[in-house]
Amino acid sequence: MLTKRIIPCLDIKDGRTVKGVNFVDLRDAGDPIELAQRYAKEGADELVFLDISATEQKRKTLANLVYSVAAKLDIPFTVGGGISSVEDVDILLKNGADKVSINSSAVKNPNLINELVAKFGSQCIVVAIDAKQIDGNWKVHLVGGKVPTELDLFEWAKEVEERGAGEILFTSMDNDGTKDGFANKALARLSATLNIPIIASGGAGKTEHFRDTFIKGKADAALAASVFHFKEIEIKDLKEELKSEGIPVRL
Repeated sequence: MLTKRIIPCLDIKDGRTVKGVNFVDLRDAGDPIELAQRYAKEGADELVFLDISATEQKRKTLANLVYSVAAKLDIPFTVGGGISSVEDVDILLKNGADKVSINSSAVKNPNLINELVAKFGSQCIVVAIDAKQIDGNWKVHLVGGKVPTELDLFEWAKEVEERGAGEILFTSMDNDGTKDGFANKALARLSATLNIPIIASGGAGKTEHFRDTFIKGKADAALAASVFHFKEIEIKDLKEELKSEGIPVRL
């Protein structure tokens, strides 16, 4: 079994880290640069930075903030939000991002995935998918979860892989912020469908939720926000607990 990754996520709005429940009711969670430094020291494997209002407000991710965060880090750093062109990705990588995450723009223009992979390599390109269950079917949502589509989660994930993306970040909108655990049935089905790594997102509340998503959900990495931001779970303690249960992690 490959080493499982623990990834704190910084949702950024107006230059601050925020966190909500089911994608709404946002509250302030601190300075992103300070949080990034803290997580790097505490043993996070990677960091994800999502400018959650960039697409909605039709503006670009804050490249200068990306530069400031990257300058403080020695772990891989993924950036997303408002990315819709080769030029956008080029700017972010030059400002210190190791990978970029695209979401709404990939659905609107699937060829963008192919273009980015051809230019920068699949290892740089993460496709984020926000989905929720509607009448028992997982449907993809856009623009920070505000716009529903008819796209099926599993069909879209397979297309994303076929177009060359290196990784998928799947957020269950039903689980997001609830602290009731990850969407492990959907994750296990994604894992059975795909050959690229899957990052689980949405629902972390306890140490055992991480264990379950690695074992039951077959996830390759687990992403969380509020439990780390508000120190409900310490990354070092989490990793030691996972290791004691036979799950390979980097201590």
